[in-house]
Amino acid sequence: GQQIEGFYILKEASEKQTASGKPFLSGVISDTSGSIEIKVWDYSGPIGARDIGKIIKIRGNVTDFKGTKQFTVSRIRLADDNDVFCLSDLLPTAPIDKSKELESIYELIESMNDNDYKCICKTMLERHVDRFSVIPAAKNVHHGFVSGLLMHTSNMLKIADFLSDLYFDIVDRDLLLAGTLLHDFAKAEEFSFTELGLVSDYSVKGMLIGHLVMGAQEVHDIARELGAPEEKSVLLQHMLLSHHGVPDYGAAVLPQCVESELLYHIDSLDSRMEIYAENLQNVPVGQFSNRIFALEKKIYNHE
Repeated sequence: GQQIEGFYILKEASEKQTASGKPFLSGVISDTSGSIEIKVWDYSGPIGARDIGKIIKIRGNVTDFKGTKQFTVSRIRLADDNDVFCLSDLLPTAPIDKSKELESIYELIESMNDNDYKCICKTMLERHVDRFSVIPAAKNVHHGFVSGLLMHTSNMLKIADFLSDLYFDIVDRDLLLAGTLLHDFAKAEEFSFTELGLVSDYSVKGMLIGHLVMGAQEVHDIARELGAPEEKSVLLQHMLLSHHGVPDYGAAVLPQCVESELLYHIDSLDSRMEIYAENLQNVPVGQFSNRIFALEKKIYNHE
């Protein structure tokens, strides 16, 4: 019920029409505290989908729509050079210590016994660490914030290390860790980014090839450059090409070894837990969320 005025990042935006044919803007705004859906009624521009990722200034009221908070906007414009705001209050960033997470990743690489997998990992990380440590893991679905890919990958490596010990009799720990580390490196090429470093859309290569294939191609090239055995190169490529599990989710092939099967489930587990984390903050205790597209269901927030 309060009137709010302030600066936010336009995370999503789409121009729509009501049943009576009147134009309106539907979108999502965000800052470091989270995100909220907005509606700008009787609005036909100029702000729209092309402004996703930019900073806007808005005024309006927060209302309740079917149990979910919604921001009804009365005034909206792009921020300009005369506006005063703190970017660190707006830009969603992973709640991690980047240097510590990178240090733990390097320690896991050094703990590998297989020198071929270790060298491939070190070479790939050295070439990509600047982008890998800052880009989001996705546009909206999960870890869609600065350093989201680092957080996602670090979480997955911890799970992979645990599971490799639990299933030590059938799991090649070094192969599992290597595939886990490298599985999403090519997202730096798959996405286009805003000036603030958030994902705005897919690149042409991202649309036509995708990060699974691009990642596997680079692993092939690096392995050949380092003189790694072909079987190890093929196994690593298989890990990347199959880590989405099934073709309906984008996998090029089905997981066909223990390590690729584990990688698929580890990736899914950490992704889904982050989806829960990001959505539960908007669900009152004792209530269900709206249907969450990525989970294909509603979720319940208990005490």
